[in-house]
Amino acid sequence: RGEKSHDIIRKGLEVLINLTHRGAAGCDPETGDGAGILIQIPHEFLVQECGELGIELPEPGAYGVAMCFLPVEKHNRLQCEGVFERIAQEEGLTVLGWRDTPLNGDAVGREARASQPYIEQLFVSRPQESEHAGLDEDAFERLLYRVRRRTENEIANSEIEEKDTFYVPSFSCRTIIYKGLMLAPQIERFYFELANPLVKSALCLVHQRFSTNTFPSWKLAHPYRYVAHNGEINTIRGNISWMTARQSVLESPLYDGKIDDLY
Repeated sequence: RGEKSHDIIRKGLEVLINLTHRGAAGCDPETGDGAGILIQIPHEFLVQECGELGIELPEPGAYGVAMCFLPVEKHNRLQCEGVFERIAQEEGLTVLGWRDTPLNGDAVGREARASQPYIEQLFVSRPQESEHAGLDEDAFERLLYRVRRRTENEIANSEIEEKDTFYVPSFSCRTIIYKGLMLAPQIERFYFELANPLVKSALCLVHQRFSTNTFPSWKLAHPYRYVAHNGEINTIRGNISWMTARQSVLESPLYDGKIDDLY
């Protein structure tokens, strides 16, 4: 019915736990191949949490939240944060601030802890006075997508150590993803804010991963930003090559001549 509630999230987590038989664990039985949940941005909850940090959030849909996996080492992490903030500002966004995502590291297995990234949330607001002023929600979402792609590309091509740790599970004005290298029952214990009654959504997308041909990692956990798929992608190198071959003919009036920024 499109009505947000905490009960929807409770049901989603229950579905995820019931999918445990579809997941997998390696030599460490407490480290899963990856699991996660996608929900709508819990505005009421985040207004309260960010308010305690001195971050004032605008109305729903007027700000975006990036869930970020970052290097653990502080200098490398600050470099990644700096690139993200600079590109966001170049695109006309206002950086509202960062929030450390509350975590319980004891909830995951030994192998997962050994490779666990630093997990933060970045908050940005819709441009007020720029070429993007008056963006509707769809256009704002596309702008957040471009900022994410530019940031990913710049960091990937940088000399930042631990840059392979950097990953953005979600950056949206609509949804947020909590995921990681864990088993389904560990999600709520690790991201314990999911148990807060103020965390509400009208939809849930959940999945636990079974790795067959790619080594499990934090960034490869499901769901992805729009889907939770249950199929094999055995031709990953071929898929990337086909997309690269098509880049020269891609065009869209929605990207105002800046589609190259996405490559």
